[in-house]
Amino acid sequence: MATTEAADNQSAAAGDPSQPRGNRNNRGGGRDNNRGGGGGRDGGRGRGGRDGGRGRGGREEEDDGLIEKLVHINRVSKTVKGGKRFGFAALVVVGDGTGRVGFGKGKAREVPEAITKATAAAKKKMIRVSLKEGRTLHHDGRGRFGAGKVAVRSAPAGTGIIAGGPMRAVFESLGVADVVTKSIGTSNPYNMIRATFDALVNQTSPKSVAQRRGKKVADLLGRGGASEAEAEADAAAITE
Repeated sequence: MATTEAADNQSAAAGDPSQPRGNRNNRGGGRDNNRGGGGGRDGGRGRGGRDGGRGRGGREEEDDGLIEKLVHINRVSKTVKGGKRFGFAALVVVGDGTGRVGFGKGKAREVPEAITKATAAAKKKMIRVSLKEGRTLHHDGRGRFGAGKVAVRSAPAGTGIIAGGPMRAVFESLGVADVVTKSIGTSNPYNMIRATFDALVNQTSPKSVAQRRGKKVADLLGRGGASEAEAEADAAAITE
């Protein structure tokens, strides 16, 4: 009897500590889960959000018939008394694909808000650019802003958009199908965009020149050596 009671007591004593050990394991698992959840929160607001913002550098959206292209996102910081405050600066190009285009920039603490601000700014200052046959520019041009220098040239059908980086986003939003461009100066996207718009603002069409000079479009086109019939046909094909 004494031996049996001693065995029972030993087994009971061995069984009692097992439950607290299980609780300790559960508590340890809870801490691990909490840490994992914390990592998820940090990944959503911190690095994951920033990487996701940079990853959308080539995104394209259509809203109200407008084409929105995110050209560049830059992380910026402001030094304050308590340390540094980080934010994001977005550069967006907006166009309707039929001759109107604009650009804007915005800053905010989060990427989506910066993009929203930049898009709103781009829609407020859109410009109209006359296109030849609705696919290319009427004539060659040059633009400059700061250290940014660009050259744009009209091209025959089938050439495509020969441009890179921010300039391609501008012409795709503008609705140009054939153009040849060259960036000569800086590769800063802000200066490249401004230089490109400087070249587009100086674009003129034969119709506007004829109105300014009080002449007919056929008279201007016929001075290049073309016959009167060809000049009349070309003048009829020009809508802007």
